[in-house]
Amino acid sequence: MKIVMACDHGGFEQKERLKQVLLDMGHEVDDYGVHSEESQDYPDVIYPAAKAVANKEFDRGVILCGTGIGASIAANKVHGVRCALVTSVEVAQLTREHNDSNVLAMAGRTTDYETNVEIMKTWINTEFSEDPRHSRRICKLADIEQKEEC
Repeated sequence: MKIVMACDHGGFEQKERLKQVLLDMGHEVDDYGVHSEESQDYPDVIYPAAKAVANKEFDRGVILCGTGIGASIAANKVHGVRCALVTSVEVAQLTREHNDSNVLAMAGRTTDYETNVEIMKTWINTEFSEDPRHSRRICKLADIEQKEEC
């Protein structure tokens, strides 16, 4: 799987470690930054990563900031992105099965690294359920995006 990663300074430390986990799992990873703990605004790196997922340059995206909130908001501004801020393994599974999320947002400061590893592994390894009720809801989200663009 081709995965793009991005974070602000609040997620830098965990992104670096999580990137290696993805590589060890056999995935191709492209890192859109940041590349240090120097303060940087999350939209500057999250938007390009989310846009790359929406443009099908990558299968999925993994993004972080201090709480994951700002990163998830920025990613969800991109048409075609279904980003979920996840803080538990159960929700990681459900957001893939029910929402077919294509970007995972995590908290670099408020969720510990070991939990984020399990969240990410679960999210990567869980497929969309293809249940008609979930597909119908995703189509309704796409309809909302279309209306908002007009």
